[in-house]
Amino acid sequence: MIVQINGGTVFFGANDVFENIDFTVNENERIALVGRNGSGKTTLLKVITGECDLSSGQLIRNNKATISYLKQNALALTEKTVREVFDEVFKEIKDIEREMQEVSSQLESSQDEKLINRYSSLEERYKYLGGYSYHGEMLSVLNGFGFTENDLDRSVSSFSGGEKTKIAFASLLLAKPDLLLLDEPTNHLDLSTIEWLENYLAKYKKALVIVSHDRTFIDKCVNVVYELEYGGIKRYAGNYSSFVEQKKNDLIRQESAYKRQQKDIKRLEELIEKFRYKKNKAAFAQSKIKYLERMERIEDPKKADTKAFKARFVCGVRGGKNVLSLDHFQVGYDRPLAEVTLEIHRGDRICVMGDNGTGKSTLLKTIIGELEPLGGYKMFGHQIEVGYFDQNLANFHSGNTVLEELWNAYPDLDMYSIRSVLGAFLFTSDEVFKEVNILSGGEKVRLSLAKLMMKKANFLILDEPTNHLDIVSKEALENALKEYDGTILFVSHDRYFIKKIATSCLVIDSDKVTFYPDGYKDYIDVKVKEELNKEEEVRETKPLKELKKKPKYNIKKLEEEISQMEDLLEEKRSLRFEPEYYQDMNRMKELDEEIDDIHNKIHGLEEKWEEAMNEQEEQ
Repeated sequence: MIVQINGGTVFFGANDVFENIDFTVNENERIALVGRNGSGKTTLLKVITGECDLSSGQLIRNNKATISYLKQNALALTEKTVREVFDEVFKEIKDIEREMQEVSSQLESSQDEKLINRYSSLEERYKYLGGYSYHGEMLSVLNGFGFTENDLDRSVSSFSGGEKTKIAFASLLLAKPDLLLLDEPTNHLDLSTIEWLENYLAKYKKALVIVSHDRTFIDKCVNVVYELEYGGIKRYAGNYSSFVEQKKNDLIRQESAYKRQQKDIKRLEELIEKFRYKKNKAAFAQSKIKYLERMERIEDPKKADTKAFKARFVCGVRGGKNVLSLDHFQVGYDRPLAEVTLEIHRGDRICVMGDNGTGKSTLLKTIIGELEPLGGYKMFGHQIEVGYFDQNLANFHSGNTVLEELWNAYPDLDMYSIRSVLGAFLFTSDEVFKEVNILSGGEKVRLSLAKLMMKKANFLILDEPTNHLDIVSKEALENALKEYDGTILFVSHDRYFIKKIATSCLVIDSDKVTFYPDGYKDYIDVKVKEELNKEEEVRETKPLKELKKKPKYNIKKLEEEISQMEDLLEEKRSLRFEPEYYQDMNRMKELDEEIDDIHNKIHGLEEKWEEAMNEQEEQ
């Protein structure tokens, strides 16, 4: 156990963030914290680190465990170079290297047994810390975040805010704390970096707690999900997809239990009403009244889940079949970033994908006329009306209230109509009088979507519409866009959202633009084939001597064995929550021994896998 919270409650003023929750992080667990914005996910991370105190309850931390926290905002770093920042991470390894060199020099002139034993002890510790592979891993992590080896000698102050956060993130990964806390780690990362990061974290050998609204990312990284909802918390074994399925079944069971209880309540109320005024039955009636008062009421799951906004995008006019034609359409600033030739037809849902800086948002801004094209041709079809969503949320008038912002955009509507729309987007009661400049990111997105829905455009151009939205809100937007009968061109890094919405993908690389007519799956299939072809080319170019050299271990087989053992581990862990185990100390002890044994087997397999990977890199 690394962290345990028993009966934890946090309240600010009169409002409870969460109440009486139990939360545990065990060694090697990879946990996702999910829940709506404001449910207390970030607060829980701060409780773990000690930045926020529990109002009541108990926090237990393993004093020997190291805990590191990546916050949502860029971390403040000094004027040091990137290399110096990383050297601090590897301080113990560097110190051992120096001492090993000193002892080695002494051994050249003396074979003293104490020196030999000292060198052996140092080497064992050096190997345990990853001394023989740390430099390669440092370059791997550096490249994974989009940096080069030349960047090691650059001052941290010379990088942008987003790049500084990446450097801080890289240093946390390389430090390998016993518990790594990550708050929205995929914010501001492009798709290729996110994919690299989730592969890295999926193999992370220590504990993780991740707060993220990127469903594909947490699906691939975690094996436990805790959901914070309505002030409480619930644990689900498995990844995000498993959580979704389990929660759906929970809601079905809750609805069934709710209906049974309501039926029972109605029966008891009828009995009370029948006998409460009869002398010989009054005591019976009173006992039933007290029984009902003590009864723990089951909440109606349909009423509990009312906090998702409700949007319905419709087209004011149908518009022409040909929506937009781009021919050698060049976009950029002082130089072209991309050149696009594309025909968009009614009903198309095209996702624009690519790394940061390749020109995705620039393309959208140039299409709507906010930027001038650097060359080429653009033509909209007949009666095409564009609705644009700006990821920077800059289309608000400072000082306006929420009500004024929407009403000024549509002054012909009455108060009832405007407030009905705002209510559908969760702006109720006095919330409509909040100034837009103090709204949270999620609230601004909802207000932008409300304005966009009212426009009734037949061509939606959306730049990162899911930024700042929690998972429930993302699902609400997905459902609304799936029912929309117009055309959509959108930029997104959210693969779950892309797979739900896109019928085709336009991928912008640094040197080319590629259209995938069959959507995200088509793009992934092509990408996998390209990777396999690259691997085949590498194998074909290796010298015959190297090709004949057989690896000591089969990497694929080891990965399969590790995966099987991890599945078995999850299966055994889930038994801890079964009554026949936690009520029987002997069975629980036997179960813990089995779990420890599986842990050891996984550790041994991972060591073999690491050895095989190093051998492969050397070839």
